[in-house]
Amino acid sequence: MVRLLQLQIVNFRKDSYILVEGKENTDRFYIIQSGKVRTFKANDPSGASVKILGPGDFVGVISCMSGHTQIENAIAMADTRCISVRKDQYPELIEKNTPIALKIIRTFANRTRIMNELITKPAASINASETPEHIFEVARYYDKVGAYPIALYAYYHYMKECRTGRYLEDARQRFKAVSIMSSFRNFEPEPDLARSYNKGEMIFSESQTGGDMYVIQDGEVAITKVSDGNEMILAVLKRGDMFGEMALLENKPRSASAIAHEDCRLMVVNRQNFDQMVGTQPQLISRLTTMLSERLWSMYRHLDNACLRDYQHKMIDMLALQLEKNRKYSGPYQSDISVMDLATMCVIPQHHLYTVTSEFQSNGRIKIVNGKIYVPDCLEVLKQSAFCRKQKSE
Repeated sequence: MVRLLQLQIVNFRKDSYILVEGKENTDRFYIIQSGKVRTFKANDPSGASVKILGPGDFVGVISCMSGHTQIENAIAMADTRCISVRKDQYPELIEKNTPIALKIIRTFANRTRIMNELITKPAASINASETPEHIFEVARYYDKVGAYPIALYAYYHYMKECRTGRYLEDARQRFKAVSIMSSFRNFEPEPDLARSYNKGEMIFSESQTGGDMYVIQDGEVAITKVSDGNEMILAVLKRGDMFGEMALLENKPRSASAIAHEDCRLMVVNRQNFDQMVGTQPQLISRLTTMLSERLWSMYRHLDNACLRDYQHKMIDMLALQLEKNRKYSGPYQSDISVMDLATMCVIPQHHLYTVTSEFQSNGRIKIVNGKIYVPDCLEVLKQSAFCRKQKSE
């Protein structure tokens, strides 16, 4: 099937580099036909990023499809034969050989789930966050910060999914108390494939069961996680973006929460219509691959940020990540995020928020315009971010 596409066969000798971390302008990825490949990140003394790949596996898709720099190195562990796929050939590959595209998507969905946990949780607590019991922690956090519609939603679904749960009585009492403070009652999704949510409403909670994927028709959606009493914003998605694909593809609980960041309209893709779309709309699979590639590239950078210890370094590096995601490498840039949004992305502890955000706003490299961060010179921020990451690696 692949041969019909007239794709190029490339041979790599043992110990030669297939991918080089940090390389720009990557316009192709590789499907391993024979041999063995090791992928890894340069600044990873723990070895957590190392993967051993073989025939049928692929390398370089994330950077190729996202258009960003290579996120890892890949070295041939033996003489290796690969099929080279250019980015412009991918839609045809999907049409001719859908199983390859679905393998890429399912692999990315699994890797995204793992990256979510690596970014936000210590290894010992990862399994706990995958059970419905974790929904109570989500509800308790939003209850504490006064986000009552979100807290109500989470308490409701905790009671629904944990009928003999450890915190069931606490959830009932808080649900009753919070109901007095909020009129929100949109606990169950409408059966329609087109749904609307108001700003601040929860679409689904992390650890909740579910099988729908969503396409944003209008508005914005924040993807968040609650860990150790803090909220972390993993991404703010906009029109045309998709989310919820991991539950659909893996049949596992939600790995993160989705909250309407602004009033939004969503199109629902369930398992039935997803299977139909795979066969009839290859552009959907191409878009989903690109979206997952961009998200994973961002997560790898996010993980680098999580390893920084200095809060100001974390803030400037997270701002640089936003510039890189939007491909703003020079000149001025008006962002759509506030300093508090940035601090939430960095998971700055509550008791440090005021000090950290105040100091960051005094940074001469940024300004605040209408409550949002304005960067007069993107290149200076990117240079400062690179310096912070280099200090961490030394």
